[in-house]
Amino acid sequence: MSTVQAPRNPESDPRVKAVFDDIRATRNTEFINQLWRYLAFDATLLEQTWAEVKRVMATPSALDPLTKELVYITASVINGCSYCVHSHTAAATAKGMTPQQHAELLSIVALASKTNQLATALQVPLDPEFDRG
Repeated sequence: MSTVQAPRNPESDPRVKAVFDDIRATRNTEFINQLWRYLAFDATLLEQTWAEVKRVMATPSALDPLTKELVYITASVINGCSYCVHSHTAAATAKGMTPQQHAELLSIVALASKTNQLATALQVPLDPEFDRG
């Protein structure tokens, strides 16, 4: 259950409508997902969040769009966000992720979780070669 009510007619607020229109244009779709609809309870938070998402995820950079989605899936798994796991898995699939790539990604995430826990439990000291400080 949500902690806030999604506005019934969010696009009646011109600021929200502007963000939704930009999402539609940027993503080339009419679909506005639930995250944005719920964030519309606060236009400022919606604007700030979309601006950051657009800058990081939708602006060409050193990482290709599929790699960005794979990283986002990984972070979402680690942070336990089911919503983002689902939405970014769909986005990665739309950007060409194959079932084999998805399986490999999950294998890496699972392996990292295991070895991270082992290193934490054993309190393994950092190798001097890895210390860039």
